[in-house]
Amino acid sequence: MTPHWEDEAEEDGAGTMVRPYTITRGRTAPERDDFSLITVLTTAQDPRDEHSAPVRPGRLQPEHRMILDRCRRPAAVAEVASDLGLPVSVTKILLADLVAQGLLLARAPLSVARVAGGRDMGLLAAVRDGLRRL
Repeated sequence: MTPHWEDEAEEDGAGTMVRPYTITRGRTAPERDDFSLITVLTTAQDPRDEHSAPVRPGRLQPEHRMILDRCRRPAAVAEVASDLGLPVSVTKILLADLVAQGLLLARAPLSVARVAGGRDMGLLAAVRDGLRRL
């Protein structure tokens, strides 16, 4: 038989807050705040530190390993959070950990537009129209 207090925790959602808190080790914000939902992430192929020495990852949590596996192909922050089934705020903390270790590369979406020669207004309008149809 389940104790009465466990039933109440499940009903009010309090039980769901423990896991994100432990995954982030109690942190509520990432050390860097430049991630947007469309920041593109990729796993570093040959991670090196500032002295060009190969980076050896420290102990990684299962979620960190899932992120590195998922980002072998470029993915946006929103996609990674969805695939992990975690809130975006928690995912950003984990992503910042991996970027700080040199294991993950983050690219702002505007740099992609600049490399392509600027904004493609036709593409932006098509995306806007597609979102409106949803």
